[in-house]
Formats: sequence, C-alpha cells, structure tokens
Amino acid sequence: MVTLPYQRFMKFLMDRKDRFLGRERPSFFPCRLLFEGKIGLEIGGPSGVFQAKELLPVYPCAARIDGVNFAASTLWGGEISEEAGYRYAEGHIGRQFVREAGKLEGIADGTYDFVLSSHSLEHSANPLKCLAEWIRVLKPGGAVLLLLPNSRFTFDHRRPVTSFQHLLDDYRNDTAEDDLTHLAEILSLHDLSRDPQAGSAENFRARSLRNVENRGLHQHVFDVALLRQIFRHFSINPLCAEIAPPNHIIALGTLGASRSSSSTGQTC
Repeated sequence: MVTLPYQRFMKFLMDRKDRFLGRERPSFFPCRLLFEGKIGLEIGGPSGVFQAKELLPVYPCAARIDGVNFAASTLWGGEISEEAGYRYAEGHIGRQFVREAGKLEGIADGTYDFVLSSHSLEHSANPLKCLAEWIRVLKPGGAVLLLLPNSRFTFDHRRPVTSFQHLLDDYRNDTAEDDLTHLAEILSLHDLSRDPQAGSAENFRARSLRNVENRGLHQHVFDVALLRQIFRHFSINPLCAEIAPPNHIIALGTLGASRSSSSTGQTC
C-alpha cells in the first residue's frame, strides 16, 4: 500500500507481529495512520471486516465512526434509529444518520477524516453520485476505503464488469435509486446456487422488484481496473487497489490538498 523505506517498514511490521495472530491484512499496517485517532463515516455498516483482528481493523483505530444507512430497517442491520446512535463495535457508539448514500443532507463539507464502505457501493444505482457526496464530506487529505465483492467468487460471476462509461452516464443522468435498468441481466445471470438467502427464482424476482425498499440487488459489477478509473475521475490519490482472496476487492486512496488536484499516487 503506502511506500516506506524498507528498514522502517520492516520495523513497523515486527513491532506489530502479534497482529498476524488475527486476520489483519499485512498491507494494512502502514496505512493505520490514516485512521488512528481520526473521525470517520461508514456507509452501509457496521461491517465485521473492520472489527479488531479482522481483515482491515479500522474500528479499534478510530476515535469515532458515524454511520449512514438508507432506512431505519435494512436487510443487514435490522432496526436502527438516529436517537440510538451508531453502534459499530462493543463500547463504541457514533452518530447514526438515516440518509441515502448519495444525499448526505445535514452533514457539512469537510467534516470527516475518512469514509468507509464495505460491500455497499455495488448496491447503488448511481455509484459515482455516492462517491461525489462522500468526497464532499471529507477533509482535504482524507481517506476513502472501499471494499467490494470479487464477482468471480460470488453470485455475480456470470455477469460482465460494468463499464466506466455506464457509471458516468448514470451520474450525468442523475439516475435514482429506484432504477431497475439491470434487472433483466441480473435475473438472467444471477447464480442462485451461490445465494441461498435469495430463495427460489420466484422469491428472488419478487424481492428484486422491491429493490428500492430493500437494496438487495448488486446494481453494478466492479473489478480493480474499474476502481482505478473511478479514483482517477475523482482525483483520488490511489494507495491500494487489490484483490483480498477470496471475495473482496480493496481500494484505498486519499484526497489531495486541493480537490481539483490530479492524482499522483501509485497503486500497489
């Protein structure tokens, strides 16, 4: 991920060698400073992958994390309320927002040090609109950490990767979250044998038609190359774009000092 002088990097790893006892991804170590003691916003969580001793243990690093979910009741989070707060880890409570991911009303520009999203962006009908809004609430130099499904090992493995031009068209057309443009493709190519929670084909179709209520559909399919294109579009300095076997794609980047600056980082 982040390039460090070799000796300093090895010392950093040895000082934290006990973390190999967990599942933490080694390439996360030198990026912890992006999250330690910082205040972040998570979209569509909470997420097990960010817990202590998991793949990307952001939760124990951060000073506080607030959360955004599109409704007060979701397939993954159960019942939530803004009054109860965002309970993202044991003993840790942030502020809970019930908002669309692409319309963070009431959150001021430059509020957060980082934004997290795990297996959420693929559920949006307009991913670039969401990212533009997430970037709006980030401070200059703030970090964006995205996890998306590796379609080769999910029920999307038969579907083609979405083109960047398609995402750009959705953005320019202000595509709304009730859009079902991809429904025919999904119903045709979705591998129900890898999605037991979806039930029968009839049940899956019925649920999909109510997607604006449940957001269960993977509207788009991503790969590393597409995420790099998205980062370039938003001038996000890429620190990492990689596969985390078997079923994650990780993308991490930071905003420049000016949001209009060009991307100068290198992917790992």
